[in-house]
Amino acid sequence: MITADTIRQLAEAHLEGTPGFLVDVRVAEGNQIRILLDHDASTSIEDCMALHRHLESELDRNVEDFSLDVSSPGLDQPLKLHRQYVKNIGRTVQVKPVEGAKVEGELVAVDEAGITVKIREKRRIEGRKAKEWVEEEQVWPFEQIQSTKVVISFK
Repeated sequence: MITADTIRQLAEAHLEGTPGFLVDVRVAEGNQIRILLDHDASTSIEDCMALHRHLESELDRNVEDFSLDVSSPGLDQPLKLHRQYVKNIGRTVQVKPVEGAKVEGELVAVDEAGITVKIREKRRIEGRKAKEWVEEEQVWPFEQIQSTKVVISFK
C-alpha cells in the first residue's frame, strides 16, 4: 500500500527550492491519493500538473495501482498552515474562535504565536447619539482559533 509519508517525501523533494508547498496529503483505501498544493504567490494549474507528472513518474502502476488528484485548496477551505496565513496578509478573513462568536476583519499580521486581525464595526460612542465606525486590532493565538477562512469579495 502507498503511504501518505511516501507521497509527502516525493512531493517535498520535487517542491524543494520552489515557492510551492504541501497543505495536505491523504491516501484513502484503494490508493486514492489526494494532495492539496499551495504557493506563496498564487497556485496555478501548471504547478499542480508538474507535481502530478512528477509523482506519476516516481510511482509504478504495474506494482501498485493508484488514483492521483493534485489540486489547490479551495476558497471554502480553512487556512491550515502558518505559511498560508502569511500568504493572505492584507485579505479579509473570518476567524471562528474555539469559544465565542465569529469575527471578520483584515488579516494584518502573523507571527509564530498567532494572528492580528483589524476589525471595523459600528459602535455607540458615549455622549453621541449615532453609532460610529471604530477600528481595533485583535490578537488571536493559534490555540484559540478553531478555523480561519478567507472571505471572498467581488468588489
